Amino acid sequence: MTDEERRAAEADCARLIALYANLNDEARWDEVVALYAEDGVMVRPTAPDAPIHGREAILAAFKSRPARTTRHVCSNVVITLESADTARGVSAMLLFTGAAAPLVGSFHDRFVRTAEGWRFAERRGSLTFAP
Repeated sequence: MTDEERRAAEADCARLIALYANLNDEARWDEVVALYAEDGVMVRPTAPDAPIHGREAILAAFKSRPARTTRHVCSNVVITLESADTARGVSAMLLFTGAAAPLVGSFHDRFVRTAEGWRFAERRGSLTFAP
């Protein structure tokens, strides 16, 4: 893999992180779920022991939540390529929900290159400070 190919893959994975936050804040659940591999896994920062497996289950989890206004702020994004088709990433996350205190945490991501492009194989959130 050339340096240019590596940088392009890292940029594609970092873009997934930002796109995920924006689509999540806009409650565009079908588009959020399309960022996962078909067999992707989501672990919410507020439910670290309850992984959700597969796009269908992830979509159901998003749609079952009560409507709310949110703003996710993601930073300190570092992507590490493991191979031409797999990568890992870590990012800091700050979630504003209005009335509640902000949640501070991080995401540890695994990415996989699919026929659709780079997708989340696993998105594992955690909280740095308990609410």
